[in-house]
Amino acid sequence: MPSRADIIFFDGGFKGHGLLYNVLSRMVNFIMKYGEKAIKKARLEIWENPNPERDYEINITLPEFTCLCPRSGYPDFATFVVRYVPDQKIVELKSLKLYLNAFRNEYISHEEITNRIYSELSRKLKPRFLEVVGDFNPRGNVKTFIKVSSEKKK
Repeated sequence: MPSRADIIFFDGGFKGHGLLYNVLSRMVNFIMKYGEKAIKKARLEIWENPNPERDYEINITLPEFTCLCPRSGYPDFATFVVRYVPDQKIVELKSLKLYLNAFRNEYISHEEITNRIYSELSRKLKPRFLEVVGDFNPRGNVKTFIKVSSEKKK
């Protein structure tokens, strides 16, 4: 029986081969753990703000972010902090957690991921204020702190 890595390789490489692709796709889905399946399907879920008439701040801390360095392939670990004042929409917390977990195997720079998360939340929520901070753990004696904010600089 092929290893899980072989199956994942074939799943990505044989999309045009009909039956083989379908069989291998089912095998991958059978082998995947429920958390992996949830992450694979991750989409930001946006809800109606229950109090749009009021300014209030939402602070969300996600301390288990991980992605891969696009140059070395080494893992990068970070705490992400999302701070916003909603207007008409709010983000559902579990969907945000799964959305961030989906980057764990992606080769992406600290700057790119922080800006991507900011852009996605800004586009979907259209908040009155938004700030996204990526506080990356030191690696090779280098610590990175990226902050993207809608606040105007003076």
